[in-house]
Amino acid sequence: MKLELQKAKVKNIAWGDKTALLADGTLQINKEEFIAAAADSEHFKTLDADLARPGESVRICPVKDVIEPRYKTEGPGQIFPGMLSDVETVGSGKTFVLEGAAVLTCGRIVGFQEGIIDMQGPGADYTPFSKTMNAVLVIEPVEGLEAHDYEKACRMAGFRAAFYVAEAVWKAGAHVDTTETYELPCFAEAMKAYPELPKVAYIYMLQTQGLLHDTYVYGVDAKKILPSLIHPNETMDGAIVSGNCVSACDKNSTYVHLNNPVIRNLYDRHGKDINFVGVIITNENVTLADKKRSSSYAVKLAAMLGVDGVIVSEEGFGNPDADLIMNCTKAEKAGIKTVLVTDEYAGRDGASQSLADAAPEATAVVTAGNANMIIVLPPMEKLIGFSDYVNIIAGGFDGSLRPDGSIEVELQAITGATCELGFNPISAKTW
Repeated sequence: MKLELQKAKVKNIAWGDKTALLADGTLQINKEEFIAAAADSEHFKTLDADLARPGESVRICPVKDVIEPRYKTEGPGQIFPGMLSDVETVGSGKTFVLEGAAVLTCGRIVGFQEGIIDMQGPGADYTPFSKTMNAVLVIEPVEGLEAHDYEKACRMAGFRAAFYVAEAVWKAGAHVDTTETYELPCFAEAMKAYPELPKVAYIYMLQTQGLLHDTYVYGVDAKKILPSLIHPNETMDGAIVSGNCVSACDKNSTYVHLNNPVIRNLYDRHGKDINFVGVIITNENVTLADKKRSSSYAVKLAAMLGVDGVIVSEEGFGNPDADLIMNCTKAEKAGIKTVLVTDEYAGRDGASQSLADAAPEATAVVTAGNANMIIVLPPMEKLIGFSDYVNIIAGGFDGSLRPDGSIEVELQAITGATCELGFNPISAKTW
C-alpha cells in the first residue's frame, strides 16, 4: 500500500471572500461557508467561528478536538471513512494536507475534561497547537441535549468543517510544497525483507473506556473490536478518530491520530536499523476479563508476525495503565522486547508513583512528562470559548481561575501537553 501526502504549507490564516491558499501561504476561509459546513440546527443553539494565530494573546477553552484539514485527491475512499465518507479502505493514492492549519471544536461537553490552548506565554510552550493556524468552532447545544449527543454533534461538525476547508482549497487550485511517500510491502514480502534487521511492530492502544471515553475505527466504536491489524497509512487518512472527553494533556486528538509520530519514526527507521512490519490496534477496557482478552489477543498477533520487538503506546492514565502493563508483560514473556510510551501522574513534586500499575518486565519506558506539574498561565487579551469550567477542569481546583484572568493549573489541563504518542514539546536531555 502506497500513500503520497501532498503538503501545502500554511503560514497565516484569515477570513475572506473565497476559501483558498494564497500565494503568501495565507489560508483564507469564507467564514459563512465554514460555519455552514459545520451547522447542525437540530443540536446547536449557537455556532460561531474565530481565528487564532501563534503569538497572539488568545486563550481557547474548553477545547474538545483538533483536526488537520485533509482531502483525498486520488485513490479509493475519502478522509474520515465511516464518519464523513463511505467505509472504503483508505491509505493509498494521494491525500492533500494543509500543513500547519487546524480546525478546533470548543464547547462545554463534559467541561472538566476539555482543555486549554494559549497561543502565547508559558502555556503555549506546552501545547503543539499554539504553533498551528487555528480556525475555532465555538458550539453551544440546544437545551436538554444529552452529553453523548452533544459530543457526537461537535465531533462531526469538526470533521465537516475541516473537510470543507481542505476540499475547497484543493479545488481552488492549491499548490503542493512537498510530497511525502509512505509505503510498506505485503506481509509475504515484508517477512523476507532486511533479514539482518529486527522485525518491529507497533501496538497502538486506543482509549475505549466508554462514557465519552471513545475512539472510532472506520466509524466503529473501538471498544467493540478485538485487536486487529491496520496498515499504518490508513491512520493518515483518518481511519482512526477521537471521540474522547478525557484529560486534555494526554487525549489523542484526531490531529494526533493523523500525524502519529510513533508511526512516522518507525517509517523513518524502516530498512535502516529495524524492519517495520505493521500496526496492531487494541483497546483499553474497564473489566479484567476484557483487559486479559485484548492483551492476549494483541500479543498473539505480534507473535504470529514473528516480531522481535513492539512499541506500545497508551492513551489516558490510571485504569489504562493496567492494559499497558498487561501488553508489556505478555509480550516479554513471549520473547518479544517491549518499549512503552506513557506519561506520568507523579504528584506536583514528582515524588509519587508515576503509574497505577508496574511490572519488572517494563524495563524500557519513555515518558511524555509529569501531568501533575503546576503552571501559571497569565491573563490573555482575548478568550475564545468559555472560562467557567476552569476551576473544575481536570488539573484545576477551586481558585484556579484568578480574578485577574490568570490560571494556576496542572499541565493536565493543557491540550496535548503530555501526549503519549510523543506529539508534544516536552523532552529530556542528559549530560
